[in-house]
Amino acid sequence: MTVTRLGSGGPWEPVYGYCRVVRAGDLAWTAGCTSTVDGVVTHVGDAAAQTAQALRIGLDALAEVGAEPGDVVRTRMYVTDRTYADEVGRAHNVVFGAVRPAATMVVVAGLLDPDQLVEVELEAYLGDR
Repeated sequence: MTVTRLGSGGPWEPVYGYCRVVRAGDLAWTAGCTSTVDGVVTHVGDAAAQTAQALRIGLDALAEVGAEPGDVVRTRMYVTDRTYADEVGRAHNVVFGAVRPAATMVVVAGLLDPDQLVEVELEAYLGDR
């Protein structure tokens, strides 16, 4: 089985020893994705926009290993406050409403940067591709 590991150039990858996406055979996983772009948190204070940005980052990473949005079978959403649940869930629905992967949303005490309100992880099944 071939394992592909791709980084994004994010600031924490070399320091913490991980990469953005891993594909092993017909499965692919992203690391946690936030709305951090070029080391700066975007959409400060807007959980829905942060979710949309984080999902774009995750889907772009999956695309690098051959996965499409329809291949996503599981998502995890970590939010820093339960009051963000509805807007995060609705932003998730915009991207995955037709796909309907298994999904989990968990309230956490915080993320690495206090401006980060949400972090997402994506898992994909690529079949024989």
